Amino acid sequence: MSNHKAGFVSIVGKPNVGKSTLMNQLVGERLSIITSKAQTTRHRIMGIISGDDFQIVYSDTPGVIKPQYKLQESMMDFVKESLEDADVVLFVTDINEKFDENDVIQRIANLKLPVILIINKIDLANQETVVKKIQEWQEKLNPVEIVPISALHKFNVEHILELILNHIPEHDAFFSKDELTDKPQRFFVSEIIREKILMNYEQEIPYACEVIVHTFKETKDLIRIGADIIVERKSQKAIVIGKQGQALKKVGTQARKEMETFFQKKVFLEQYVKVDPDWRKTDSKLKRFGYMS
Repeated sequence: MSNHKAGFVSIVGKPNVGKSTLMNQLVGERLSIITSKAQTTRHRIMGIISGDDFQIVYSDTPGVIKPQYKLQESMMDFVKESLEDADVVLFVTDINEKFDENDVIQRIANLKLPVILIINKIDLANQETVVKKIQEWQEKLNPVEIVPISALHKFNVEHILELILNHIPEHDAFFSKDELTDKPQRFFVSEIIREKILMNYEQEIPYACEVIVHTFKETKDLIRIGADIIVERKSQKAIVIGKQGQALKKVGTQARKEMETFFQKKVFLEQYVKVDPDWRKTDSKLKRFGYMS
């Protein structure tokens, strides 16, 4: 296909700088979890946008952290993997983040790839602060482009597409033009439930939970879904279920409504809470849950 461009664009940065909000804006679909809690993205999630003469495959990645246990090590592996096959890197920071000589910034600085630096949340600062921040990052990282944006308010986001198209190579499409993501439907079911857990519980509960979809049966008018919420301790199970099951019921109702919007179909959702000690620290369990190959 002549004059057709296609490439992989990796979105990387620290937790809570707005990577998932940005990808959802770029793709025009809600593919990644967005909450105010850190480390909400655990996987590498691809969002695909196609035009007549281009295809961009975005990768939303977990926020860059120093891993404390096996699950976080796997999350950081997803970041490294996305950088290895990227054609362009969108390095997302925000207006308040200080330059930090961490491993990923060093890795990005040494990449032989175009790096577009995105300074998010500029709606929280004045113009003088934005200009100063642009100068700082230009000196430290020397990216090919610096784009100040507000992903939340969609300010200047459309300019990013134009810049990416300037830097991706000529190539045939990697995916069918009508595909939006590389993830199966079950993945988005588990992410929707996990998002509601992040919204409704405090402290360690959201981070100790994993969601496994064991049933997904679709008919013309209805999708029947069965999901297990995995926790690490019995005390966590009691908190997730709540008094007379009310907490779990609330999560289920919120998740079902969002699934019905996502799939444009009625959903019947059954949830069970199960205890699986140390699932975040065990290779075999992380492999079963899709965090390791």
